[in-house]
Amino acid sequence: MASQTYLAFDLGAESGRAVLGRFDGTRFELEEVHRFPNGPVRVIDALHWDALGLFSEIKRALNVVGREKAVNLAGVAVDTWGVDVALVGQNNVLLGNPYHYRDPRFEGMLDQTFKRVSREEIFEITGLQFIQFNTLYQFVRMVDENHPALGAAKTMLHMPDMLSWLMTGRPVSEYTIASTSQMLDARTRKWSADLLQRLNIPTTIMPEILDPGTVIGPMQAWLAEETGVGQVPVIASASHDTGSAVASVPAQTDRNDWCYISSGTWSLMGIEIDAPRITPAVLERNFTNEGGVAGTIRFLKNIAGLYLVQQCRAAWALEGQDLGYDEITKMAADAEPFGALLDPDDAAFLAIGQMPERIAGYCRKTRQTPPDGKGALVRCILESLALRYWQVLNWLEELTDREIRTIHIVGGGTQNRLLSQLTADATGRTVVAGPVEATALGNVMMQAIATGQLSSVPAGREAIRASFKLETYTPSGAAGWPDAQKRFQALTTK
Repeated sequence: MASQTYLAFDLGAESGRAVLGRFDGTRFELEEVHRFPNGPVRVIDALHWDALGLFSEIKRALNVVGREKAVNLAGVAVDTWGVDVALVGQNNVLLGNPYHYRDPRFEGMLDQTFKRVSREEIFEITGLQFIQFNTLYQFVRMVDENHPALGAAKTMLHMPDMLSWLMTGRPVSEYTIASTSQMLDARTRKWSADLLQRLNIPTTIMPEILDPGTVIGPMQAWLAEETGVGQVPVIASASHDTGSAVASVPAQTDRNDWCYISSGTWSLMGIEIDAPRITPAVLERNFTNEGGVAGTIRFLKNIAGLYLVQQCRAAWALEGQDLGYDEITKMAADAEPFGALLDPDDAAFLAIGQMPERIAGYCRKTRQTPPDGKGALVRCILESLALRYWQVLNWLEELTDREIRTIHIVGGGTQNRLLSQLTADATGRTVVAGPVEATALGNVMMQAIATGQLSSVPAGREAIRASFKLETYTPSGAAGWPDAQKRFQALTTK
């Protein structure tokens, strides 16, 4: 089989990058060709994403590939975070910059929405967990304020769909990213016209939904000529970054004794199932049924992830202490274990900025002594994350009647070896960490399936296992975890 090269654009909340993925029929190789910062832009009183700035970076990467490297591409695909959307008007006009999911404008929107459609009804339709910034509540806010862009909109596009539209001119929605919106019927996998109409959200702006691993169309001629890549196929991979990361989990898919944690700014912990699980117990635990690849459902729970560490690092940088993640983690490893604990998903930690102060305030509120020093603070976060994984693991087993023996951690968070070991210790399970580049790999893998170079997701996972070194962590038997588990349970409710 001839080797093929694909270009994956992987955009996260801190940065974006362009990665070349080569697949020779047996093994994958990755090469990062462009990296750029990404983050919210405050404009007056709102947080936005710089949509055209992101597209400019995509064009820059395409020029590197097409002009400087002269690579013959078999496909291009984009994956990003979920929920946030752009609105497109008449004559392909982009109606402003998309709102950032951490914008405070979405505070209180859950309660406002439940006055019109109950929590139970929304969950029965969508099967999705409740987070105040889900696309549904962003739209309810726009409806309530009679937002001018909503009145002029012809199409709604999630972030990866917007970037694919700019490359192809075709406005569509890929299934895994659409499933993050809480506007999709989890059973039919189509937009829920009933839910949208009851909330006065226009159904006419909802685009066609494509399955992951589908060719959207060729790159527009002007862009192909400008960048030198030619009219390469633009592909709907798993356009939600977690969907791509989970696609690349190097597990034996003929077994059901494993779960995954996609670890980065967020931690997404769950399993793959064949159909949505929509029950009162799932609602009570606030689990979610998001779209996966190859007809699967990603049954998972969102966990705050390394965002808290990232925000602490950013706060220290503002004070003139620009510390690297390796240095921060070593400080945490040297700190005393089992000091203060926190619920990483507490609402106090959702906003951007002042994270060390927020954590100290949380500790005082919960009658704990705040961590003394940077190492103790980061250890508090990492131990609390590991305990959250332990808690969610128990709920996963309870809700699905599965016995989970192995936890696969994929993504950038696998570079934090301390967190991986703490996870093995807290859960009492074997942890397999890797690959680091899970999202880009899943993106490339789904492109290879779309072009026919790969036959299936299991075949892709087998190739990933053969291509990358994985690290295994086993429980160390360290003392103190049972008491920490009891303390953590007392701090958390769901």
